[in-house]
Amino acid sequence: MWVLSISPLADAIIRGLESDFKIHGNPESDVIAILGGGANWAPDLSGRGFPREETLARIITAVRLQKKLGIPIIVSGGQVFKNMPPEADVMKRLLTDLGVPSDKIIIEDKSRDTIENARYIRKISDDMGFKKVILVTSAYHMRRSVMSFKKTDMEVIPFPSNFKTWEGKEYGWESYLPDTSDKIGIAIHEYLGLLFYRLVY
Repeated sequence: MWVLSISPLADAIIRGLESDFKIHGNPESDVIAILGGGANWAPDLSGRGFPREETLARIITAVRLQKKLGIPIIVSGGQVFKNMPPEADVMKRLLTDLGVPSDKIIIEDKSRDTIENARYIRKISDDMGFKKVILVTSAYHMRRSVMSFKKTDMEVIPFPSNFKTWEGKEYGWESYLPDTSDKIGIAIHEYLGLLFYRLVY
């Protein structure tokens, strides 16, 4: 297990999920869609609930895109736990705190997994006439996300955030100590998710 937890090997495994996706310098689109990646019910500056690390990275990427392009954002994430509000509500609150106008934010608060993200975003896009959607999610999650949108017959422009590994990444002696970031767990979850989605949907 120690071997699996060192950064060089963990990165090699997760690289297979991330390597197909690049950051577009000037994407052309009429809406941005962010997929939720989890939130907790912790107290925060403007209310209860705060995005987990993965969701926060996606939000920051989407805010920067929105300020550059001036287009709306769909925030996608439903109520996973009964004692918490929909994840999309937490995401919207943070987006407005970061300066995105509330009338530029569209809530999708029913989805509970990636395939439901895709289905509900497809419906919103059809209803509102959006033709080109920039999809923002974590780089390691992008392959399963793009697959999910293809299963709804919807093409998206992938815009990955929060890469875990990259070309030319350097490793020092500390990289061979056990890594507490659980990249292996993330990778296993995604590879199993890809297999499940191929078999079931």
